[in-house]
Amino acid sequence: MADSFSSTSNSVSADTSISTGNTDGTGAESTAIPKELDAVMEQIHALFDGSSDIVYKHWNYGPGLQLRACSVYYSSLIQEDTVNYMKMSLQDLDTHEIGPATDITLEKLIHFFEKDGVSAKKALVVADLDTAVSEISNGRLLIFIDGWDKALNYLAASVETRQVTEPVNESVVQGPRESSVENLQKNLGLLRLRLKTPKFKICMLTGGGATNTTVAYAYLDGAVDGELLREFRKKIEQISSVEVLETSYIEQLIEDSTYSPFPQHRYTERTDMAVAGLLDGKIAVLVQGTGSILLCPGLFVEFFQSSEDYYQRTVLSSMLRWLRMLAFVIALMLPSVYIALSTFHPELIPTVLLLAIANAREGIPLPAFFEALLMEFFFELLREAGVRLPRPIGSAVSIVGALVIGDAAISAGIASPIMVIVVALTGIASFSMPQYGMAIALRILRFPLMISAALMGGFGMMICLLLILLHLCKLRTLGRPYLASLAPFRFADLRDIAFRQSLKKLLRHPRNAKRHKSIV
Repeated sequence: MADSFSSTSNSVSADTSISTGNTDGTGAESTAIPKELDAVMEQIHALFDGSSDIVYKHWNYGPGLQLRACSVYYSSLIQEDTVNYMKMSLQDLDTHEIGPATDITLEKLIHFFEKDGVSAKKALVVADLDTAVSEISNGRLLIFIDGWDKALNYLAASVETRQVTEPVNESVVQGPRESSVENLQKNLGLLRLRLKTPKFKICMLTGGGATNTTVAYAYLDGAVDGELLREFRKKIEQISSVEVLETSYIEQLIEDSTYSPFPQHRYTERTDMAVAGLLDGKIAVLVQGTGSILLCPGLFVEFFQSSEDYYQRTVLSSMLRWLRMLAFVIALMLPSVYIALSTFHPELIPTVLLLAIANAREGIPLPAFFEALLMEFFFELLREAGVRLPRPIGSAVSIVGALVIGDAAISAGIASPIMVIVVALTGIASFSMPQYGMAIALRILRFPLMISAALMGGFGMMICLLLILLHLCKLRTLGRPYLASLAPFRFADLRDIAFRQSLKKLLRHPRNAKRHKSIV
């Protein structure tokens, strides 16, 4: 999390209009609702044919109960028999507790709802069949009335969702314990509670295909860079033709380099971290049905920072950041350094340590590279098994498996104790990364470094590291340099990268004072 209190960004007055995608994702013209109820129901029956959970409830009302209407909804999305929406609609026109509503005419009903009369429960008027079908699929109740070419749309969804709990993947010792959930409206509400300013803008989009998933992106007007927002909007327009199931779909649509191992955007399930990113000029992306919030763009230095850094004292936060940077180097280079030193450069190892390594490797039939490759394979296999197994036994299997395999490998003479220590320390170092995406990048890049060290020793490692550095310098995320604050270098930004200055200085002397005044 970059300096959430004082990051540089260009103030803009962004377009605050809400964007919406076509409901069917095809751009085709909408189909009108026929006035005759029989014709409407014929089309509805044809569209939902084969769905056992679709419910049709026919009603009669008006003089002599001659007027007809029909409610259509999914029983799997709506809790039945809680509210009679047809009765509620008629009560808005003729107050009564129980009765056939014989005084209500079709003209009176149409006039009331088209003029947006005051009702007990707000009903939206839908004018085309495509929208009506989409709304039924979204958990709404539609009432079609004979003689009217429109339908009444009620929000009646009642689907169980996960409650707001403590974050699972970003636990902290000190700080808020409020996590995002799979309900989009709840997540937006949690962000609104923390950003009490009209400058906080939320825009809605709809994915295409059969899912029609609702996607929201949010930003802080005056904090977000104008060029960055335009670049983001240009890329996210693609979702109108794509079936979106999860936030990672959006990430892969808008990332600049698809085949880069480095993550170009950050994930969080903490609302305080999302708000800090918005204050920092980021764009937050939320998807209905997904508990993760995507922060765009993600810079290299931000993957070493945790939300807890701003809740701890300055000295401790700075020390922890240095520890994470050291863990990054260990997780990336330790196996390849061991291979290069033991194979090509033994003269660089102190004599006592060299003798210990030689004694440990005595009788090992495999070269150092294949020994490291074998142990890394076992470790990655155990890590994957621990993730896929049920939680109560996953951790136990991974720990016991590591102990058993490590001890068995040493006893069988196919791995040395020093190699087991190197692989274990490498794995532990990768676990210390605050962002899982960066840990995955380390797991991928570790193997090319090991191969280069096995082929050319330290010289091969230097070539591989230079190639990685060139890739990082070239990499951009939403048009911004991935190594921003380091390359191009900005001295003022160092106060919240390797070290974290005191909160008093960060708040008292922000790097962009105008921005902070503009969002109050």
